[in-house]
Amino acid sequence: MTDYVPVIVIGGGVMGLSTAWALGSRGANPLVLERFARGHTQGASHGATRNFNNAYADAHYLDLLARAREGWDALGTPGGEPLLRLHGLVSHGAGAALGGTGGGLVAIHEQLRARGLPAELLDGAEATRRWSGMRFDGTVLYSPDAGVARASAALEELERRILRDGGEVRWQTPALRIEEDADGVTVHTAEGAVRADIVVVTAGAWTSPVLGGRIPLPALSITEESPAHFAPRDPADAWPSFNHFVAPGSWPANVYGMPTPGEGVKVGFHHVGDEVDPDARPFRTDKHAEQLAEYVREWMPGLDASTAVPISCTYTSTPDEAFVLDRVGRIVVGAGFSGQGFKFAPGVGAVLADLALDPEARAAEAFRLR
Repeated sequence: MTDYVPVIVIGGGVMGLSTAWALGSRGANPLVLERFARGHTQGASHGATRNFNNAYADAHYLDLLARAREGWDALGTPGGEPLLRLHGLVSHGAGAALGGTGGGLVAIHEQLRARGLPAELLDGAEATRRWSGMRFDGTVLYSPDAGVARASAALEELERRILRDGGEVRWQTPALRIEEDADGVTVHTAEGAVRADIVVVTAGAWTSPVLGGRIPLPALSITEESPAHFAPRDPADAWPSFNHFVAPGSWPANVYGMPTPGEGVKVGFHHVGDEVDPDARPFRTDKHAEQLAEYVREWMPGLDASTAVPISCTYTSTPDEAFVLDRVGRIVVGAGFSGQGFKFAPGVGAVLADLALDPEARAAEAFRLR
């Protein structure tokens, strides 16, 4: 006999767990199916920290970030500490007026202030006085209400909430096939079939294979990225999170980073990795290692460039790096988050739950399938 649950969520990374938490809090008792074991490193949600970066001027991202912030706050203080460490974010660089920043740092500053969020524009000298371990390029936007999310702690707390509210998470249970009909959806696994009214697919790099062409997704590129942690020269130095929008042609890509207690300061080039098959990932970390160390020597004198501990992670990206949050029939999909998605996760989960439970619900137009 086929099991039945109201909603199945395929994918147990931060987006899937956030969606299941939102569903469970509304009485939907979801089932999460995750192909790998708890704590795996195959996807994009593992690790101790993720950037909580609010340097956006686009209304749809700021609206989603506001909804996410409500969720982060509602998750409380696992281990006696909030899941967001708000040590601030600095954004700077000659490329800030170009793509991806909504019109430049001044525009971002105006949008943050219009929403009542603290933000300052500083000159380089003042920024260097505050954060002596960094060099700065032109005007600096400082966002105090930003920092990092405690990523691994968030996954643990989300699962705890799902189970508390009557949901279930099945680890090491890949979804092999989806069959949709007029009355519901059947998801086949190696342990048997499960029937649901709605399926939410948040499978990261495996989204397209799971959907099997049922939904006209934009092309999803899977790339392997290789940031690294570097040791501070002075452990007492204060470190914010940071964005450096570099001058075109000066470095492989824009640079981001954040402090991770016990590991150092994470520094990486954004979206420069090779495309990979997520089931045959080489776990290569040397492609831009020399350039990353050179960048650290030039722009981050407070870090020891010889101490790099590289990381392998994946991005799953749409061509314009916009998220996909939409519903077709009885299937809801959330995709294309990598490189910027983690901080939005509780907001994304709330939107995907809306789409799952209300056929009339719509995400912001920028996130809909086109």
